[in-house]
Amino acid sequence: MKLEIIPVTPLQQNCSLLTCEQTRQAVLVDPGGDAQKLIDRVTELEVGLDKLLLTHGHFDHAGSAAELADYWGVPVVGPQQEDNFLLESIPEWSANYHLEGRSVTPDRWLSQGNIVEFGEQKLDVYHCPGHTPGHVVFIHAQERLAFVGDVLFKGSIGRSDFPRGDHAKLIDSIINKLLPLGDDIQFVPGHGAMSSFGEERQSNPFIR
Repeated sequence: MKLEIIPVTPLQQNCSLLTCEQTRQAVLVDPGGDAQKLIDRVTELEVGLDKLLLTHGHFDHAGSAAELADYWGVPVVGPQQEDNFLLESIPEWSANYHLEGRSVTPDRWLSQGNIVEFGEQKLDVYHCPGHTPGHVVFIHAQERLAFVGDVLFKGSIGRSDFPRGDHAKLIDSIINKLLPLGDDIQFVPGHGAMSSFGEERQSNPFIR
C-alpha cells in the first residue's frame, strides 16, 4: 500500500491518499477541504477512488467529503454515528474560518471492530472518543500504520474542549486502545508530523 499525505485548508489538515498497489484502488482519509487539489492529485496518479473515509466530524477533516462524493460517485464511510451533529454543522464551522464546506451524511457509520476494505487492503476500525464522541481510528495491521485523526499528535494529544469532548475518554482511548497495538506502529495525525506509538509512549508528556 502506498501512502501520500496531502495537507489541505489553511489549518494544514493531513488528508491521506492510500493506494492499493495491486489493484490501483484508492481511498482518501479525511478530505477536509481543497477539493480541486485532491481531484487533481488523484487524477494525476491515475488511481481509482473507491471511497472516502472520515475519522471524525470536524469541518477541517470532512468539509469537502460531500463535494468529492458527488464528483466521483463514491460512498462516505465513517465516523461513528455520535459525530452526526458535527457533520451537520460543517457549513457553520467552515464559515467561521472563511471557508466553504457542506454537511454530509455518511453512507456507512462505523463502530469498534469494523473492517474497511479497498482493493486488497484492510483497515481495522477503533472507536476512540474524547476529541469528539464518534471519533474513529483506522489501523492497517500489515503495514503497521495508523490514521488517528485528532486523537494523538507528535508530542501532544487532541483537544477535548470542543462540544461533547471528554478529556478522560480521550486519555482512555490512547492508553487502552491505541498504545497496546504496538510501539512499532507509525501514525499519521490530523495535523503535523508523523510519529510512532512507541515514541509517544516514552516522550509524550500528556500520556507518560
